Amino acid sequence: MKNRKVYVTTFCGVAVAMNIVLGIITSALGIPLYLDTLGTVLSAAILGPVPGIIVGALSNIITGLIYSVSDIPFCLVNMAVGLIVGLVAKKWKFGIVPAIITGVALSFICPAIGTPIGIYVYGGLNGSVSDMLVMSLVQGGKTIFQASFLRNVASNLIDKIGTCIIGYLLIKAMPMRFLDNFKKEA
Repeated sequence: MKNRKVYVTTFCGVAVAMNIVLGIITSALGIPLYLDTLGTVLSAAILGPVPGIIVGALSNIITGLIYSVSDIPFCLVNMAVGLIVGLVAKKWKFGIVPAIITGVALSFICPAIGTPIGIYVYGGLNGSVSDMLVMSLVQGGKTIFQASFLRNVASNLIDKIGTCIIGYLLIKAMPMRFLDNFKKEA
């Protein structure tokens, strides 16, 4: 049992670091994708919803403390990813079909949580090129919520489906001997 705790804690630490590094890279490149939930997806799919939620929360809290505390509320989005992926993996395993379906679901759930936060914190803009789409939709008569939500769904369709597929492929590539380290002992 002691070794399992070490493996789980270490894996969660690596997952948090992965989220932070991928978030920094995508932010630096200015692309309208996040990819900062891959560590959350991996930890939730392998370890379950609670570790997934913890990894998601810690990732955004640490990033917020390093860069901008106004980013901390977005931990709710990352926590939702951990919860949903963890529950799906627990019920149906995290095969390719559940990964894709989960990615599609997250593409709408995450913007439903993140859009109101983004509007409150940043006025609905995120500093990427996709802000032009938001402003264009607002000028065309959409509310800032509608415009920001549509932009977020569009980017999340690529981001969350891609993240879930990458997560599935990484888990599939992991040796069973490695994954056995995370199984609960009877």
